[in-house]
Amino acid sequence: MKPGEASRTAVLVCLARALANGTVKGFSDPTALALLPADERAKAERFRAGQPRSDERGSYQFALRRADMMAVRTLFIDEVVREAMPPQVVILGAGFDGRAWRLPELRDTVVFEVDHPDTQREKRERVGSLTQAAREVRFVPVDFTRDDLARCLTEAGHDSARPTLWIWEGVVMYLSEAEVEASLRTIRARSAPSSRLVIAYIAPGGILVRVVGLVLRRIGEPIRSTYRRDTMATLLSHHGFDVLRDESVPEAAPRLASSAAEGARRIRHLRLVSAKLRE
Repeated sequence: MKPGEASRTAVLVCLARALANGTVKGFSDPTALALLPADERAKAERFRAGQPRSDERGSYQFALRRADMMAVRTLFIDEVVREAMPPQVVILGAGFDGRAWRLPELRDTVVFEVDHPDTQREKRERVGSLTQAAREVRFVPVDFTRDDLARCLTEAGHDSARPTLWIWEGVVMYLSEAEVEASLRTIRARSAPSSRLVIAYIAPGGILVRVVGLVLRRIGEPIRSTYRRDTMATLLSHHGFDVLRDESVPEAAPRLASSAAEGARRIRHLRLVSAKLRE
């Protein structure tokens, strides 16, 4: 991230959701367009109309592919939210996530949005135009590479005696393995029985991972960790969580968004795992 600016990947994720809204069957995120910065909102509207500028043709095709992938990733996590119906949700690296403003299943839930202060500042400037769906939203500014996550959550009122659904959607790949371990220790320590955890992570290998890695490095947010499926299961087990489901995006697409299956078929490196605290 560049100091003083919102995460560029958070913007790209939100743009993909805005493009997928209403175009991928079964997917809806009406918050995405409103949460984008003004220039990206205008781009999204051009892309949705199929009218990219001449200098946007390459980014237009890339964005369409990301829209399919992001629809699947989002629906996977939404499915876990509906299964868990938790009293608390902690979104680690919330970016421009709109769940607290679009999921009626969160009407009895306190949502803790944890993210870098620079990204969070921009988001708070724009959420005023949205109608809140969650019972309560609490913003928790955290720099994952420096701040004490446990202390920040305690100060925000997170109750470690109540079940929590932890959503770690777009952060793990940008952290070192040591930073991932440190966060998992905090998650385990603050998880009451019946707590759940859902993570999007990148598996190693393949030319597409290298290409994505180069793109992310150029925008200042390089990939810093990858995990094989068995390694992720072992890591979660070590911290007290048993895997319920672990799927690649192409594996999950037919079940969640069949119309996105073709566009998402090459995104085998992105995996989605849900887990439950061991009783």
